[in-house]
Amino acid sequence: GILSDGTIIAVKQLSSKSKQGNREFLNEIGMISALQHPNLVKLYGCCIEGNQLLLVYEYLENNSLARAIFGQDEQLIQLDWATRKKICLGIARGLAYLHEESRLKIVHRDIKATNVLLDKELNAKISDFGLAKLDEEENTHISTRIAGTIGYMAPEYAMRGYLTDKADVYSFGVVTLEIVSGKSNTNYRPKEEFVYLLDWVMYSNF
Repeated sequence: GILSDGTIIAVKQLSSKSKQGNREFLNEIGMISALQHPNLVKLYGCCIEGNQLLLVYEYLENNSLARAIFGQDEQLIQLDWATRKKICLGIARGLAYLHEESRLKIVHRDIKATNVLLDKELNAKISDFGLAKLDEEENTHISTRIAGTIGYMAPEYAMRGYLTDKADVYSFGVVTLEIVSGKSNTNYRPKEEFVYLLDWVMYSNF
């Protein structure tokens, strides 16, 4: 869409009929409205229209990292090593801000290639804070309902609901591996016995 001042925007639509939609809508407004960083997507505002919950974000020309490296042939972007490094560093800076530098200490809980967006210069911006959790400093960890994406969740979180900012670091490691290899962690099957890219790396003889 386009605002009256000519600013191009992206609109995320959630359903108010869904408990998850309502929860994610409120969570995103509460979290990202308090955060400002070059490597986090910018929220312009929100709107409730009928049964639809709308979040208005800055428009990022190159869509998601997942589309850039795993998409259809016409969607793929040729990324040289310098650009891949820049994307990895951008995600890392965004996470460092969430975990250590912002007034609110936040665990994102769903770092993956589809939740990293790329602007015109291929700078990385972390998006989708619908599952994010506040990390209260007096607690060594949070025990919480498990939410996220299979293949990107840290083992201690996926199995026991034990959540710290290290869960995001684990997910970032998976995304970094995808960026370097150009392969999806959940789709890549070089041999039938290997389900995830992580298994392939762990058990392959390079």
